[in-house]
Amino acid sequence: MNIESVNAQVIQKEKQPLISILKVLESRYNIKFSYVDAFIKDKKATLPSEGLTLEVALEALRTETRLDFQLLDKRFVAIKKTNSERNSFKVQELEEVVINNYLTTGITKLNDGSVTIKPEAFGILPGLIEPDVLQTIQSLPGVLSSDETVSNINVRGGTHDQNLLLWDGIKMYQSGHFFGLISAFSPYTTKRINVFKNGTSAKYGDGISSIIDIQLPDELDRTFKAGIGFNLINADAYAKIPLSSRTELQFSTRRSVTDLILTPTYDQYFKRIFQDSDLSNSNQDSNSISKNEQFYFYDIAVKFLYDISKKDKIRFHILNVNNNLNYLEQSTINDRDEALNSMLLQENRAVGVTYTRDWSNRFSTTSQIYVSNYDLDATNFDILNNQRLIQENEVYDGSVKLDINYQPDSQFKLNGGYQFTEVGISNLEDVNNPPFRSYIRDVLRNHAIYAETGFLSLNAMTKFNLGGRLNYISKFNVFLAEPRLSFSQRFLNNFRFEILGEFKSQTTSQIIDLQNDFLGIEKRRWVLSNNKEKAITINNKEIHPVPIIKSKQLSAGIHYNKNKLLISAETYIKKVNGITTRSQGFQNQYQFINATGSYNIKGVDFLLNKQFSTTVSTWLSYSFSSNNYTFKSLNDGRSFPNNTDITHALNLAGTYTSNAFKFALGLNWHSGKPTTKPALEDDPDDNEITYADPNSSNLSDYLRVDCSATYAFNITDTVKATVGASVWNVLNKKNIINTYYTLDDENEVNQVDNESLGITPNVSFRVHF
Repeated sequence: MNIESVNAQVIQKEKQPLISILKVLESRYNIKFSYVDAFIKDKKATLPSEGLTLEVALEALRTETRLDFQLLDKRFVAIKKTNSERNSFKVQELEEVVINNYLTTGITKLNDGSVTIKPEAFGILPGLIEPDVLQTIQSLPGVLSSDETVSNINVRGGTHDQNLLLWDGIKMYQSGHFFGLISAFSPYTTKRINVFKNGTSAKYGDGISSIIDIQLPDELDRTFKAGIGFNLINADAYAKIPLSSRTELQFSTRRSVTDLILTPTYDQYFKRIFQDSDLSNSNQDSNSISKNEQFYFYDIAVKFLYDISKKDKIRFHILNVNNNLNYLEQSTINDRDEALNSMLLQENRAVGVTYTRDWSNRFSTTSQIYVSNYDLDATNFDILNNQRLIQENEVYDGSVKLDINYQPDSQFKLNGGYQFTEVGISNLEDVNNPPFRSYIRDVLRNHAIYAETGFLSLNAMTKFNLGGRLNYISKFNVFLAEPRLSFSQRFLNNFRFEILGEFKSQTTSQIIDLQNDFLGIEKRRWVLSNNKEKAITINNKEIHPVPIIKSKQLSAGIHYNKNKLLISAETYIKKVNGITTRSQGFQNQYQFINATGSYNIKGVDFLLNKQFSTTVSTWLSYSFSSNNYTFKSLNDGRSFPNNTDITHALNLAGTYTSNAFKFALGLNWHSGKPTTKPALEDDPDDNEITYADPNSSNLSDYLRVDCSATYAFNITDTVKATVGASVWNVLNKKNIINTYYTLDDENEVNQVDNESLGITPNVSFRVHF
C-alpha cells in the first residue's frame, strides 16, 4: 500500500514546490519557517489538507520530503536535514503531539495521556513570574496541593510520597526549598518535564499516583548560553558551555538571599512555613525566646555531555539540594542566661552516569547507574526541660538500568529493559532526658524487567501502547506484575478518545510520627516497607506494619480541539492498598494508632480552554472527586473521607501576551478538606480529647486570586532581559489549610489553625546572554 492511499485524508494529490507550501502554511497556522535555502531547493510535496493540526501537517511533509520539521514553539518551525542515524527517534516526538499551548505556551498534551512542560518556551501563569517546575504542574486538572507547598502535591487524591520524582532519570527524595514553598530544581537548564497521571510507560517503577520526569537537554547545543537573575527570595545563574565539538558543560546554581536581606516575600514565607513550629512557639513563651535565626538554601546542578562518536554518548549528572536552618534558643533560669543552638539540615545529593549507543537507525540502548542520597538531620534543645533531641532520616538509593529501544518502522516501537534498585533507609531518635535511643535501618533490593510495544498509525490518528513490568523483591520473595495500557483514537477530525490503565506498586513511603518531628517544620520521614499487615513483636520491640503499597487505576477521556477551542473531560477510578495511618497525617483520634488500610477515589477532571488569536488564552478547569479510606480495625470498618478529599476544585484563569509583555490573572477555589472536631459530649476531666466521627466535618472553602506580569527587552543585540512582578493571594484571603486540637495545662481544648500564605508580592529581573 503506497503512502498516498494511506494518507488520503492528510495530503492532497498535486505536488508543488515546497517553498510555496511553506508560505501557505505560514499564513494558515500563523507560524514562521526557518531553513537554509539549499535544504528545500528542488523539493516538492503535496499541500496538507485544511483542518489538520499543525503537527499532523508537518509529519506529512516530513514523510514526503525526508526533511526534519522541528516545532520550536507556537510560532517558529525549524527545517533541517534528517540525521539518518537518529531519524526514527526524532520523528516520534512530533507524531505524539495532540494539543500545543495547553493552558499556556510551553505546555503540551500528548496522545499517550501525558503532559509535557518546556520551561524554555513557557508563557506565563497566574502568580508565577518564573517557570517553577512543581508549581506549574499544579495548574493541571486533578493536581493540587492541599497546603500550598511543592512538597505535598496531591495527584488524584494521593499523598506526595506516592509521586515518583525523577531528575534526569535519578529518583529524588526532596522536592522543595524553603521546606516546600519553592521547587528545588532550576527551570533554566531543564529541557522538559513529563507528567503522567495514568497509563504510565512500563519503564517507570514506583510512583503509584504520578510520574514527574524532569529532563535536562541531552543533545550538544554547540552554542554558548547563559543567564543570571534574582527575585526577593533567591539569586541564580546558569550556563551551557561548549567545550569542544564533542563536549558540553551545563551548569546551574541558586542560593537564597534570605540570610542577607529581609524582604516582604521572605516575611510571608517565614510566617507560613514556621507557624506552629518550635521556632515560632518558643517566641510565645515569656521565659524562652528564639532569635538570630539563620536560614538559607541552595542548589547546584551539573551535567557534562560527551559524544564519544556519532553512535556513542556518555553523560554525567550531579545535583546537590540543600536547606539549612539554625536558631538560638535563649532562656533565663535561676537568674542565669542560657542559650543553645537548634538546627535543621535537609539535603539531597545525586550522582549519575548515562551511556547511550545507537547500534543502527532503528536500534539503540541506554544504560544508567546512579546514587541518590537524602539526609534530614535535626538537633532540638528544650532549655526549660533540660532536654536535647536528635533526629535523623537518611536514604541511600542506588540503581542500575538498561533500556532497549527498537523501532522497525515508523508505525511500531518496542521498548524493554532491566532495572536493579537497592534502597536503604535509616531513622535515628536520641533523647538525653530521659535517656532513650532508637536506630532502625532497613534495606530492600528490587529486580525489575519490563517490555512495551507501541503502535502509531501513519495518519497519527491511532496511538496504542501496551506493556508490563515484573518486579521481584528478594527480601520478601515477592513477584509483582504490573500491566500498563494507553490507547488514543482520533475521530471526526477534531475529537480524540482516550483510555488509560495501570497497576503499580512502591516500597518507600513517608510517615508522620508526631507533630513536633524535626522541630515541627519538616514532619515527614522516609521509611521502607516491611511487607507486614499487622504489628509484630521481636525482642520485646513492637514492629509497626508497613505493607507494600499497590494501586490500580483506570480512566477514560474525550477531547475536542478545533479553532483554538479545547474541551476535555476525563473520568477515573483508582484503588490503593497498603497505606498506613502513620503515613496519612492524622491529627485526631487516629494520630497514634498504627493500622493498615486502603483508599478509593472516583473523579472527573474537566477543562475548557479557549485561545483568542495569539494574544489571549483563557481556561476553566474543574475537578470533582470522592476519596474515602477503609481501615478494617478503625471506625468499625466503615469508610470515611480521606484527609486529602477535596471534593470540588476549580481554576479560572486568563493570560494576555502582546509582543514582549505578558500578563496573567487567575482564581483558585476548592472546597475545604476534611477535619475532625471534638465531640459535643467530650468529658473535660478525662485528660484526653473525645472526637466526633473521623473527618465528619470540613474546613472552610479555600479561595485565592493571583496575578503576574513580565516584560522582555533587549539590552544589546545579544543580551536580553526580563523584568517581572507577581502577587500571590491578591485579596489577602485568610485561608485555613489545617486545623487540629490540643489540651492545655488547664485541661481545656484549644483549636490550632494553620493559615495559608497571605498577600505575597515578588519581583524578578533576569538577563540572558
